[in-house]
Amino acid sequence: MAATSYAVEGLPSLDDVKENYDIVLSRVLAASAERSRRCPADSPAKLVAVSKTKPVELLQHLYDVAGCRRFGENYFQELVEKSAALPKDIEWHFIGHLQSNKAGILIRDVPNLAVLQTVDSDGLAKKLDTAVKQYRPDRPLTVYLQVNTSAEESKSGVEPDAITDLAVQIHKQYHTTLVVGGLMTIGNADYACTERDFACLVSCRNRVAAALGVAEASLELSMGMSSDFEFAIHEGATTVRVGSSIFGPRQKKI
Repeated sequence: MAATSYAVEGLPSLDDVKENYDIVLSRVLAASAERSRRCPADSPAKLVAVSKTKPVELLQHLYDVAGCRRFGENYFQELVEKSAALPKDIEWHFIGHLQSNKAGILIRDVPNLAVLQTVDSDGLAKKLDTAVKQYRPDRPLTVYLQVNTSAEESKSGVEPDAITDLAVQIHKQYHTTLVVGGLMTIGNADYACTERDFACLVSCRNRVAAALGVAEASLELSMGMSSDFEFAIHEGATTVRVGSSIFGPRQKKI
């Protein structure tokens, strides 16, 4: 199918999505290069293309022509459906709130789930542990612990003061099935507070690394979205989640 033949009202064309992705990736690499001047050991930040509410055709096009292999989804059912329709070497990141009773279905139906970025309780970790043992016993699942750095009641996540205890608990109880691979936050919508949120996540990461006895650099920092991903990289982000700058404005769920 030719790129110009696909058009849906409110969505960018396939060509536009490819161009947007290339631009964002270039900006990610440029920001990473700038940071490496201060921290030479740092690797380039990873780009997760956040594709929530977007049709499979757009994702397939990025896969085919841009080499994109890392996508993020917010909605459980949408991820299950897209993973069934798209190539199996895609690295799916789940970045939305996951109800504990859906953990088993997610692990069962999305075998190429690479990272679950929003673990915020021992209850969810326990459900994931059970599901991994049943459906992918030879492949531990990488999880990031979500921290509510902005203290907003509307957001999920562990309070910063509680993050170390949760990390240690998950590491001790579920180390054969779950790998604590990093921390994640959704920063405050007020840009003036963003620096504080990012600094808070860095501090949490450092404390967790010390408690687990691992190098700080071994734990990912997932922070930064379309409006602030370059600043997030400057502040230490190793993974950024970018949606609207690639795919255009969010489509309403029906």
